[in-house]
Amino acid sequence: MRRGAAIAELESLYRERYRHFLRVAGLITADAETAHDAVQEAFAAAVRARAAYRGEGSLEAWVWRAVVNAAKRQRRAPVVAIEPEMVSENGDAPDERVVRVWIAGLPERQRLAVYLRYYADLDYRAIAAVLEVELGTVSATLSAAHRSLRKNLEEVLQ
Repeated sequence: MRRGAAIAELESLYRERYRHFLRVAGLITADAETAHDAVQEAFAAAVRARAAYRGEGSLEAWVWRAVVNAAKRQRRAPVVAIEPEMVSENGDAPDERVVRVWIAGLPERQRLAVYLRYYADLDYRAIAAVLEVELGTVSATLSAAHRSLRKNLEEVLQ
């Protein structure tokens, strides 16, 4: 088992996945500047703690954990509840803003799992590592999130 992460690996990960890190951090913090700060803080911390990386799981998942934690610490806006005027009255499918509000209203673990799966494109194993839960918990968490989102959609379409 390998111990420690090379700066070159972290730099490569930063360059290749920065937009994904920023997008998820932005969803968590609800502020683009704060999201950028969170990503920068997470990578700076990863560089300082690179010797602590034990090679258990992917380096990317290890960095994702740092990004999610930094974004949660810097979150400025509270999670928003859905507002009735945001729902389309003509029967059209709800717009992306409404779906984002629904996702923001999920319990934290469900919300983070959705962000990591659909906005960061991580597989279940990586999500489990980031959230520090068992693999089966990721599946159950995403299933619960899907049920909640489906219920919201069905209510709007009725």
